[in-house]
Formats: sequence, C-alpha cells, structure tokens
Amino acid sequence: MKEIDMTQVLAQMRTMAAQAQGAQPGAVNESGGEFAQLLRQSLEHVNTVQNQASGLAEAFERGDPKVNLSEVMVALQKASISFQTMTQVRNKLIEAYQDIKNMPI
Repeated sequence: MKEIDMTQVLAQMRTMAAQAQGAQPGAVNESGGEFAQLLRQSLEHVNTVQNQASGLAEAFERGDPKVNLSEVMVALQKASISFQTMTQVRNKLIEAYQDIKNMPI
C-alpha cells in the first residue's frame, strides 16, 4: 500500500494558499486557521489508518494467530476509503482554487 508523503502534500497546499493570497510561494503564514488545522488532522488520520492497515496485513502474512483475515480486510477497506475521500477533497480544493484563479477581477 502506498504511503502518503504528508510533508509534500502540505507543502503543495501551502504553495497554493500563498498563490491565492498573492504572497510569495515560500512565505506562507503558519497561523493558517481552523481549516488548515482540520486538513492537517485529516491527513494525519488517513496516514494513521493506512499504517495500521499495513501493519495488520504484515502481521497476517507472518502468520500471527491474533490477526484474522476479516480484520485485515476491514482495515484495508477503511484505509482505501479514507485515502479515496482525501483524494476527492484535494481534487475539489484544486478545482475551487482554479475557479477562483480564473474569476475576472
């Protein structure tokens, strides 16, 4: 399962936020507000869910008797759904940014 590089995603989002505010790409205000904090927490949650699912899958592959197949499948599906949801949120954010960028002044 592919891990999310959270620092890269956050850097891209900071750059887009800076461009939307008309600032230089490297000079983003860290006070970001509640939305940025919520987004960061969501990314961390998705990463945690994926790491847990990966850990369960590896434990099952090693033959750990405490881990059964149904737990692994449920964890993998949760990880997949959370990743797909986050991808859709990112796509909508990019789409909204593009719409705002293309608005006439």
